[in-house]
Amino acid sequence: MNQELEYAQMLEVPVSTVSVVKKKPIFKKKEQKDDESLKEKVVESVNERMGDYVYSEDLTEPPRPQKGAFAATLSDRSGRVLVIEVAAACLLAIGIFLTNVFMPGSAINSFIAGISAERPVEASYTEFELFPVISELSDAEVSVSESGVITFTGEGAVYPVADGTIASVTTLSDGTYSAEVAHTSVFRSIVSGLTDVYYSVGDRVAGNIPVGYSDGGAQVSVTMYNDGELLDCYTLSGALPVWNTQADAS
Repeated sequence: MNQELEYAQMLEVPVSTVSVVKKKPIFKKKEQKDDESLKEKVVESVNERMGDYVYSEDLTEPPRPQKGAFAATLSDRSGRVLVIEVAAACLLAIGIFLTNVFMPGSAINSFIAGISAERPVEASYTEFELFPVISELSDAEVSVSESGVITFTGEGAVYPVADGTIASVTTLSDGTYSAEVAHTSVFRSIVSGLTDVYYSVGDRVAGNIPVGYSDGGAQVSVTMYNDGELLDCYTLSGALPVWNTQADAS
């Protein structure tokens, strides 16, 4: 009997019958009644125990995940997302680098350059301070035409009309030189008829330092252009060009 009780408890199922083995009783008539009574008691005892175990748990409610496990899951997901973002950024950087090396004129490079580059605001030509075109010690007579061309013939140092950078030096057919000075990307001046030029292309020049020299054997001319258009909006005060706006203001 004890073995069958233990087996029933291991299966964790209620039982309806059980076999009872015991020694023969002295009185045979009472044997069947006692056996039936003992079986019923055993069945009731097993069912009571199993009932207490089965109904002590609510099997209808699913198990709830622990907070620590949920937090760990979120942490794992966040870590994977971060790794993916870093990998994407690295791939983008490598792509831009390779594009810059092998396709410098590509659309993406032009787009990035247009975003990152800030175009400096250039000064207007009328904002430049002008300087005399020849030394004050020279006796040469300086004049300006109606179209805006300054000319003179005489020996002495020749000055640029404003600060700038030498854009080109050209040898003319008569053996003299012409020097083009870039003051901005659109405002330029050209000094022609020079016997010597003191600077090379790319050199900075200042309005108060000579750009060249004339021995007086050829006429020197000075012209100013804004975006390729010859300027005539100035007058001369001796050898000094003066913008008409400044002359009107004075």
